[in-house]
Amino acid sequence: MKEFQRPHRREEGQRRADRFASRPEETEEVEGQLEGRNAITEALKSGRTIDKVFIASGDTDRGLQRLAAQAKEAGAVVVSVDRRKLDAMSATRAHQGIIALAAAHEYCTLDDILQEAAARNEAPLIVICDELSDPHNLGAILRSAECAGAHGVVIPKRRSVGLTATVAKASAGAVEYVKVARVTNVSAAIAELKQKGVWVYGTAAEGSVPLYQADLKGSAALVIGNEGDGMSPLVRKNCDQLVSIPMKGRISSLNASAAASILLYEAVRQRM
Repeated sequence: MKEFQRPHRREEGQRRADRFASRPEETEEVEGQLEGRNAITEALKSGRTIDKVFIASGDTDRGLQRLAAQAKEAGAVVVSVDRRKLDAMSATRAHQGIIALAAAHEYCTLDDILQEAAARNEAPLIVICDELSDPHNLGAILRSAECAGAHGVVIPKRRSVGLTATVAKASAGAVEYVKVARVTNVSAAIAELKQKGVWVYGTAAEGSVPLYQADLKGSAALVIGNEGDGMSPLVRKNCDQLVSIPMKGRISSLNASAAASILLYEAVRQRM
């Protein structure tokens, strides 16, 4: 029997490098591209215009075929393509055999968000994201905001992720129902909300008010800082109040989307 010889370390390292080099480059995210069954299902339910649907050829999954048929009934062109084409198109790397090209998502204004609250006869509940860069975080925040009944989410135009395919997938379709305002300047947006009677709460570890002592029953905007540095100094300065989430463990901070969920549901608890 031939004795097995372990490859030389240099050869093994080269093989690993070759494997990584052969992987497809990350696809640039395009607003309006939807990936996965939930994202496309909710887009169709909401009445969003879908122009074209790419479906994996040869896939006999009835749910996938039914979704493609629904898209066709809604006026979309449905094309069967090789799964490798879907892999190349996919930004999420989890397309589940279907990708759609939809009309670009329409952003709203701050007034639209406030009007949504007035239409529901509720005190405004708004989430402001200060330069979030992770699309999974923004998607998760949109999902929590929709589930908590928030009236809208505010994001900046610069140094922030927009409503991309990854955001839509991470939101599990919530992006179709939550109003999103994209503003030029977060501090200016905060000033405008304050002028219209909205109290602005920033989240900070050193916040002077513990979350469970903050009064979130009235008109409220909850500011979530970015993943690395938290809120920018000017945004922090413009908040009416800084609140802190109690930390009992050894790690001193929460993921941005987790923090947003905790604040949102404390507001829900107080408003019940």
